[in-house]
Amino acid sequence: MASGEAGYTTTGYIKHHLTNLVYGKLPVGSTDCDGQVVSEATWKIAYCQEEISQMGFMSVNIDSMGWSIFLSLVLGAIFLYVARTIDFTAPSGRFVNLVETIIEFVDTQVKEIFHGKSSFIAPLALVIFTWVFCMNLLDLVPVDWIPMLFEKFAHTPYMKIVPSTDPNITMGMSFTVFLLVIFYSLKYKGPIGFAKELTMHPFEANNTVMKVLLIPINFVLELVTLLSKPISLGMRLFGNMYAGEFVFILAAAMLGTVQFIGAWPWA
Repeated sequence: MASGEAGYTTTGYIKHHLTNLVYGKLPVGSTDCDGQVVSEATWKIAYCQEEISQMGFMSVNIDSMGWSIFLSLVLGAIFLYVARTIDFTAPSGRFVNLVETIIEFVDTQVKEIFHGKSSFIAPLALVIFTWVFCMNLLDLVPVDWIPMLFEKFAHTPYMKIVPSTDPNITMGMSFTVFLLVIFYSLKYKGPIGFAKELTMHPFEANNTVMKVLLIPINFVLELVTLLSKPISLGMRLFGNMYAGEFVFILAAAMLGTVQFIGAWPWA
């Protein structure tokens, strides 16, 4: 699907590759891709930008969700295979050694950061680390290959295969972890300990009156820091991957304008 094919201009080609495959509800009074007014609310796949914008917030990016679930199943199968085949009495193969190295690396990082006792934190960190890595790895697949296959065989209008280029995915993960951080902070530090963490730092004083006066200042500063972490992490991952995807798509669009026939633009 190089630039210029199927009626795409360079701008249209870039917009097409940056658009998610969306499933949502077209409300009554909206217009479909043919310009017809919808007389009855309809759940459908959006086939143009106008339909996507009219579906609003309560729509689902099928490609982001689908590829995320697919990668999670692949990772689950890999770790299940390693868990069932590992033999502690004999040398492990290269693939098993690689998985063990990843697990040990994540476990070490968790122990250095989290000093409580939980059988949930390290597996969660492992899932996030490997999941995000695999999502980002899909960015190395040439930008035309998967969309062309889905357009030809599944007749889908759009297909973005890198879930981390979708802010719904990155922000969803970051806010989920944020809520878990709050939960485990309350669980292991208690409400009073967690409140002290938010109100007694970064400014400290020995005088009781000054401590009381500094509480609202500390609370505002710590609250801003606490709330900014999930937003900054989610948006940073999205921004980095979206920019990288845009560069690849732009390069493919530029190659498509060159009058080469054969495998060179694909390479």
